[in-house]
Amino acid sequence: MTAPDIQSRKDGEKICCMTAYDYSSGMIADAAGMDLVLVGDSLGMVVLGHEDTLSVTMDEMIHHVRATSRGVKRALLVADMPFMSYSTVEMALENGGRFLSEGRAKAVKLEGGENVVPQIEALVAAGIPVMAHIGLTPQHVARFGGFKAQGKTLEAAKALVEDARAVEAAGAFCVVLEAIPVEVAELITKAVDIPTIGIGAGNVTDGQILVYHDVLGLFDRFTPKFVRTYVQHGKEAVQALEMYGKDVRSTRFPGDKNTFYLSDEMAEQVRKIKIKKKK
Repeated sequence: MTAPDIQSRKDGEKICCMTAYDYSSGMIADAAGMDLVLVGDSLGMVVLGHEDTLSVTMDEMIHHVRATSRGVKRALLVADMPFMSYSTVEMALENGGRFLSEGRAKAVKLEGGENVVPQIEALVAAGIPVMAHIGLTPQHVARFGGFKAQGKTLEAAKALVEDARAVEAAGAFCVVLEAIPVEVAELITKAVDIPTIGIGAGNVTDGQILVYHDVLGLFDRFTPKFVRTYVQHGKEAVQALEMYGKDVRSTRFPGDKNTFYLSDEMAEQVRKIKIKKKK
């Protein structure tokens, strides 16, 4: 999958997107048929344990993007540009370039609308495909006063439409709509000719994206309203490790199938070896 492949899906088959943060999660998402895999800066919360996404560094992101790239063979791999990594056009070009050359990503994502148009234009001109992101943008959570839905007034809805049109005109190949009312998401989806990817924006968008750890029940702090958890792997993992602990303490593990043995003749010779006790 390429950025033009994703862009061509406007008003077509729904685009399935998933975050992933390392080789194994990238491999699983790719094997499941995801069209786009995003190494999100949400790894700051679900992988590194931070309270928000703001503490994630470029070096941390590149480390995880490079690992994820080894597991993703078909899907379009997108790297999330972390907080303050694209404050200027020069920074956007330098860090966007690092994601493609060092991280082996095929595109980058950045948050913002009209305010990041110069960065998007510069990245696209440099040959770096850009996935835009408007609505609830987690890197601006301090300004929003928390993780709150956006676009809930007439003025805010109009501003989001203008943001979507601005990033489209700047060259973004798709745009994420996060935590906005479904009516506003539908308005935006009709207003632009690039695909909209929803997360908390209803089923009217051209595609959907969720966090890997939320879908699999691996994040325990909170579950946003827009998440659907398909399996409780976190609870199952705890139960599995508890069973392992019991087997170890009761000597049920390792068993014969997990143990290497010498031949009878060699075993007998080894048993005859005398060991001097330490003084």
